[in-house]
Formats: sequence, structure tokens, C-alpha cells
Amino acid sequence: MKNARRYCYGPFQSRRLGLSLGIDILPRSKVCTYNCVYCEIGHTKPDYLVSPEYRVQDPPSSTFQKELKSRFEYTTTLNSITFGYNGEPTLNENIIDFLEIAKEERDKIDWRHGEPKLTLFTNSSTLYSKKIRDRVKNFDLILAKLDAGNDDDFKRINCPHKDVPSLETIIDSLVKLKEEMPKENKLAIQCLICDSYKEDFISNNNDRNISDLAHAFKKIKPNLIQVYSIARMPANYFVFSIDDERKSEIVSIFRGIINDDKIEIKYY
Repeated sequence: MKNARRYCYGPFQSRRLGLSLGIDILPRSKVCTYNCVYCEIGHTKPDYLVSPEYRVQDPPSSTFQKELKSRFEYTTTLNSITFGYNGEPTLNENIIDFLEIAKEERDKIDWRHGEPKLTLFTNSSTLYSKKIRDRVKNFDLILAKLDAGNDDDFKRINCPHKDVPSLETIIDSLVKLKEEMPKENKLAIQCLICDSYKEDFISNNNDRNISDLAHAFKKIKPNLIQVYSIARMPANYFVFSIDDERKSEIVSIFRGIINDDKIEIKYY
């Protein structure tokens, strides 16, 4: 007998989102367009490193709604209902169906401290597609990844599938997304910076990349930039977390180059 499909994880305390209920809409094996050197859920297996044009055909079953009802029955203080965790969620062709069910169930609850945000983690690789942007802009909060400001650092750190577009295209896609989103919804850029033990592996914690990232953020104009680092075992042994002092330095560099008080910049 096959195990029942499981969608919901937690809730658990997130350093960036508060009390978060995780929603996984991908198959049990990680499916992603990247194979990031620092990934905290492990390497993307070769057969599951996919093109941004790849689509998972997996609509929500009745189990999804039942799991949400069960969690909400005992959890009325959530900060976020968060789509992500096991790869790139925008690859699921039915992401809007999941979002609508989550919104419907969320809106039935009398939340103690205000209703939780419907949040999406995305690695930004699929956002060049207008169809994808039209889907994701419906989330209350989009956490879009951007760890590199140039193609050299991008390829070393994120190890994208060969069909993933250039970093310039990804940055332009984020600009378009921010312009197309409803004003009440928010775009945050999540920027993971790490270091390396290997002399022959240049991490994204280098002066050129930090400067390039700042100029990219200035162009995108997100509501929030989140600088963070590795918190669990990474996919590759040779990368490790930067400390809070370095995070603070990076935030200062970003602020100096971006020079926009409307953009909140924080480290975690």
C-alpha cells in the first residue's frame, strides 16, 4: 500500500517568517532547476535537475484540504503559510489551485493575531515566463532567490540547469514581477552568502559579487532584502556560513549602493 500524499509540514519557527506552516506541492524527490552548492536539503539528483520549462502535473488531492483543516484546527497563531521546501514550487502546473484552496481555508479561521501571509519561496529561474509571473504575483509575499550578481558567481553557486536563462534575464524578470504585482503584495529578495574552505572554489562572498548584487537590487526595487547564510548541513562539504559581522558589512555595502530608504535590508 502506497503512503498517503503529504503536503503540510510543521508549523515551525522560521528565522525569516516567524511561525510558518510549510506547504510542499512537489513530488517527494527534490525537483529543481538548480543544484546549489549550499542546498540544505541535499544535492539535486541528475534526473531531477530540470529545465525551467519542465512542468509537474500534480493537482491538489482532497488530502491537501484535509491537512490544512487539521492544522488550522489547532494552530490559530500562524505568521505564514509557506509554499516551498522540496525544490522549485513554480514547476507545479497547478500552483494556483493549491493557492486558492489555502486562501479559502485560511479565510475561514478567526486568527488570534491577524491572518498569516500566503508566502512563496522561488529560486527566480522560471520568472522570465509571463505565465509564471501571473501566477506567483497572487501570493501575499514572494521570497525570490538571488545569490549572485553576475553569471560567473551564479553558475558556481547555483549550478543551474543548462536551459536556465542568463542572470541578466533573471534580474529583468524580477524587475517585471515587482512592476506587475498588486501594490498590497510584497517582494522580498533572499540572498544567501557563503564562504569556502577550498582554495580553488571562489564563493559568492567576494567583493565583485557583493557590488553586482547591490546594483541588481537597485534595479529590482524589492520591498525587502534578506541577507542570510547556511544554517544546516550544506550539500557540499567545502562551503560554510559567514558570521554576523560579515552579514552586517554586506548590509552596509548594499545600503550605500542602493541608497533607497524605501527598501528594507536585514540580515538573519
